[in-house]
Amino acid sequence: MSTAFPENFMWGGATAANQMEGAWNEDGRGPALTDVTTGGTKNSPRRITMQNEKGEKILLNKYDYLNNGAPEGAHFAVLDDCFYPNHDGIDFYHHWKEDIALFAEMGFTMFRMSVSWPRIFPKGIEEKPNEKGLEFYHSVFRELKEHNIEPMVTIYHFDLPLYLEEHGGWSERQTVDCYVKYARTLFEEFKGEVNCWLTNNEINLGVAITDMDNFPKERAAVKFREMHNQLVASAKAVQIGHLIDPANRIGCMIAAIVTYPGTCDPKDVIRNMHHMETAFFYCSDVMCFGEYPAYAKRMWDKADFRPEFTAEDLADLKNGTVDFYSFSYYNSNTMSVHNDEKASGNLVGGNGNPYLKNSEWGWPMDPLGLQFVLETVSDRYKKPVYIVENGLGAEDRIVDGLIHDDYRIAYLREHIQAIKAAIDNGADVRGYLPWGCIDLVSASTGEMRKRYGMIYVDRDDEGNGTFARMKKDSFFWYRKVIETNGAYALEEETV
Repeated sequence: MSTAFPENFMWGGATAANQMEGAWNEDGRGPALTDVTTGGTKNSPRRITMQNEKGEKILLNKYDYLNNGAPEGAHFAVLDDCFYPNHDGIDFYHHWKEDIALFAEMGFTMFRMSVSWPRIFPKGIEEKPNEKGLEFYHSVFRELKEHNIEPMVTIYHFDLPLYLEEHGGWSERQTVDCYVKYARTLFEEFKGEVNCWLTNNEINLGVAITDMDNFPKERAAVKFREMHNQLVASAKAVQIGHLIDPANRIGCMIAAIVTYPGTCDPKDVIRNMHHMETAFFYCSDVMCFGEYPAYAKRMWDKADFRPEFTAEDLADLKNGTVDFYSFSYYNSNTMSVHNDEKASGNLVGGNGNPYLKNSEWGWPMDPLGLQFVLETVSDRYKKPVYIVENGLGAEDRIVDGLIHDDYRIAYLREHIQAIKAAIDNGADVRGYLPWGCIDLVSASTGEMRKRYGMIYVDRDDEGNGTFARMKKDSFFWYRKVIETNGAYALEEETV
């Protein structure tokens, strides 16, 4: 293994507006689904809060809602006796200048962030965008430029305006039209300030977290229709973005659902192959190749889904392929016909792996899985690749005014070493942006105690704290990694 990463390799970190910005109802921003989602824990789910026609409270498991929808007659509601951690996030809306200075001090050359859709179009259906929302992002982008940090901007990161959610969400073509208008607004407004874009965050999760073997067929068909609409919306955005500014680079963003056969039984090999196709490759094959793969028929048949795609849709998919491939990677799992026991901390099924250690939240830690993803997708798609989420959620403790997060440093070191091994084997990897470079609200549990950042934020699971920022040991370690273009992380060979 050589001692440095390629020249111009991008180092930085990744965040999402709904988990960090806060100011959920300030300066004209409208609500999103995350604003009616309570906090949870690793043992109890987050809840979607609603009321029925009588005004009675309804609490739905977040994933039950995503899979099955809302009860008839129910409507979303912010309730006085519930805590919504995303309402305040880490208050980036009022701390952005301070935070960007900290990112610059670490040496970031790229920062992945998202624009909050309801901050630009509060309901999603307005004719004109919210000017205060546009002004906020102009300020952020100018500040990043002052520090020579390139923004990588996610257009849609799990914050569909609640009005659109209430009116059918991604199952309705209206949402595609609203997304296209929103994307066009961003491309036009921020031309010259942003040239690196992601269309939809972890777009494959809509199918990946669906248990097709035990899912009502009518709901499975809805999932495939929603996914098709998102894929068409993304392809339209890619075409518009290229027309508005040929300098734009527009990528997909996929959750890397990595599983291995649980045994060498050929039935396990086939089960794992089918799971990877469904959960991992289905969306990115469309976004990179411009058409649905042959194995989609197997998936559609199982769901009794009869696609009625228009010629225009298929042409958009063909003409709107992405420029690069980006993904999130946290863990891996196994698939077997011999064991129905599910591993903890895993949203997409799997049986655990006795060869791997688990994090505090039950996620298997597998740096070699990252190398596997990089070599696989680089060869499969022949496009530049970025890791835009990777990290360890852990409970940090302040001791004598310091945070010694050696466990996070070890995790990041081993994954950076895996990246370098993949590069040495021919993978075209362009950047590493670990998740939650600054602490933020966990998407899965709504906790603050599940911290990913290299910057600590004084905020707890009950909404207490000053929002003060503090540098962890990993802050200084990562700064040395960037200063040496990765060489500092390669000094201890553990992969």
